[in-house]
Amino acid sequence: MSLGSDAGIDSVKDIHAAALRCLRTADIELKLKLASALPAQFDAMLVTGDGAVDAIADDSVSVTPRVIEDACIAGRPERPNLVPPSTLPKRGLGSRDGRAAFIHAIAHIEFNAINLACDAVYRFRGLPLRFYRDWLSVAADEAKHFGLLQGRLADFDHAYGDFDAHNGLWEMAEKTAHSCLERMALVPRVLEARGLDVTPGMIERLQREGDGETVAILDIILREEVAHVAAGTRWYHWCCDAEGINPVSHFRQLLARFAPNALRGPLNEEARQRAGFTAEELAPLEPAV
Repeated sequence: MSLGSDAGIDSVKDIHAAALRCLRTADIELKLKLASALPAQFDAMLVTGDGAVDAIADDSVSVTPRVIEDACIAGRPERPNLVPPSTLPKRGLGSRDGRAAFIHAIAHIEFNAINLACDAVYRFRGLPLRFYRDWLSVAADEAKHFGLLQGRLADFDHAYGDFDAHNGLWEMAEKTAHSCLERMALVPRVLEARGLDVTPGMIERLQREGDGETVAILDIILREEVAHVAAGTRWYHWCCDAEGINPVSHFRQLLARFAPNALRGPLNEEARQRAGFTAEELAPLEPAV
């Protein structure tokens, strides 16, 4: 099998190595190319046997996933400069630079999301094949989202790296590197799910500014992020079943421990329900916002 030596993926021996290569790549265009190719590469490996995946064939919960204890090292370009969230300037969407900074912030989230999906595929082993298919597809989607936002930034005469950014998503990846259950609970279902809550409001504000091009991109991202959060829900519940843990009460415990202030209202309950949150899970979230 060869998917093109220019993409740097024809020499990897298994899908975990392919995900690691994408994760560690700092070059933006190469990372996008690698991430976009991952789902097809995985399917080809399964069909031809040309490569390996450390997985089980079905959704059995009789096993606990293994964890690769490598440090969380993600390839990224020299810029943007990473700073504490509190030091990032507040910019309104009414100015051209303000909209560019907003688009840059979303692009930064999507760039980190590529790395997060690849890290999950590399780090957590012995899960069902569907786990790897889910997160490889997420990596490809996030690469598409980043590419759309990168193109929109160019319309404003800016590029990724022109504005400072924070590293909150990746810091949570480091905190949850030891546990697939905690990663699934806290990254897709808390940090990434926040986008489901705030994006509709951002779309409304951009519509008032007449920025239909950015609105169209956010519409795509919002629609596809529901499926990404749903993947987090699916595998969080799978891990809870495997470990005999109540998913609702444990989610509350994880929120209190890792992200007590991560949820602010109003919550987009309709989108969260489509992403797998139950009424029982949402009920304890609202009073804490």
